[in-house]
Amino acid sequence: MFAGILAGMTWAVETILLGIALSMNPLCSTPQALALAPFVSTFLHDLFSALCLCIINGVRGRLPDVAAALKTKNGRFAALAAIVGGPVGMTGYTLCVANLGASIGAVASAVYPAIGAVLAFFFLKEKMPWYRWLCLFLCLLGVYGLSYSPEMSIHHFWLGVSGALMCAFGWGIEGVIIAKCVRNYAVSDDIALQIRQTTSALVHGVVILPLVRGWNFTFSLFHGTQWLIPVIAAAAVFASLSYHFYYHAIREVGTSRAMALNISYSAWAVIFSILFLKDYALLNPVTLACTAAVLLFGILAGTASRSSQV
Repeated sequence: MFAGILAGMTWAVETILLGIALSMNPLCSTPQALALAPFVSTFLHDLFSALCLCIINGVRGRLPDVAAALKTKNGRFAALAAIVGGPVGMTGYTLCVANLGASIGAVASAVYPAIGAVLAFFFLKEKMPWYRWLCLFLCLLGVYGLSYSPEMSIHHFWLGVSGALMCAFGWGIEGVIIAKCVRNYAVSDDIALQIRQTTSALVHGVVILPLVRGWNFTFSLFHGTQWLIPVIAAAAVFASLSYHFYYHAIREVGTSRAMALNISYSAWAVIFSILFLKDYALLNPVTLACTAAVLLFGILAGTASRSSQV
């Protein structure tokens, strides 16, 4: 459970950094840049994460284990989870944030635990008592409250909604697949994560960027963009930490509980925005009540006795 909470905290930092990056030039300078930004930023995000994990696993002498894992059924399933969670889920999330604003990203992530819980119930036979369903529902209501803003900046509504659906289904399905891979230590957390981020970066670089003709724009970001690349790289580091804790939580407490704990990131994002970005506009009764609800019901939804876990 503690790993699941840490996953939410570190993803909150990642979300803030990614939002800052998407608001920087040249990602928002022209209509073409706005269209390419979700794909290019997701590619760079997962590429930097994969490189970070590669360095860590290389120092630990675990890169041969990654190659060995890819030859197994569970390792290949981890690669499949990468395709669903990265190019589909993460691109959808970035597309949603870019077109509907960062607040709607909370709605997108609020849907995926419900989808993942249902899939885990049917395919992984994870038991879900009625009180945990209730807590998950109340947690989703809290996230919806956090995401609502009458002054929301919307660029392309239906494009953003499509991104939200991509994100929800991509991350929900990814959680179920990863649970199958890491259950009973078939593949370790760090190896599964290395496969996930590397596969996602490769699919983005080899398939998606050529399709959207985004390579020239990607290369241009490395010249004269000041802090853009370091901010994306920093977001990738926190994403790596978040995924590490998230995968560990999936293995230890199951998919539905891990997702319920991870969703607390939307509340942590509010807290961190107040503490570090001095966004005191968030200090209002509705936001504070919703933040408390997300943290409380998210933790309660992730709490269950061992007897309820299959």
